[in-house]
Amino acid sequence: MNQAYQHPIGICPSDIDHMGHVNNSVYLKWVQEAVVDFWEKVAPPEAVAQHLWIALSHEIKYRRPTFLDDLVVADVIAEKVEGARAFFTTIIKRGEEVLAEVKSTWCCLDAVSRRPARLAHDIAQRFLVD
Repeated sequence: MNQAYQHPIGICPSDIDHMGHVNNSVYLKWVQEAVVDFWEKVAPPEAVAQHLWIALSHEIKYRRPTFLDDLVVADVIAEKVEGARAFFTTIIKRGEEVLAEVKSTWCCLDAVSRRPARLAHDIAQRFLVD
């Protein structure tokens, strides 16, 4: 199994919906923050400056509600990189309890041209540590 990157999540009062728990749409914001943070921590600074990431798709399975005072972490796992695309699993947890599982496909873009860009093999390998 690939190594997970842990990203702490802060829950704001504005994240809470009319039912008293985190609104489902907020999970997408968390996944975006977690994956981008993972990229910025793993990739060398020059690669971060040269590339941007956009989400192509997310598949979310909600397991349990999340509340304002919960201590929550997103575990990000890079599953594979194919060309300009990268596939991630993000597991949002409260302790050992899984709150949501998200499968995402992302596209790497050249920061200047905004066109899809392949990651160099050595940079892609930084994500895929076993």
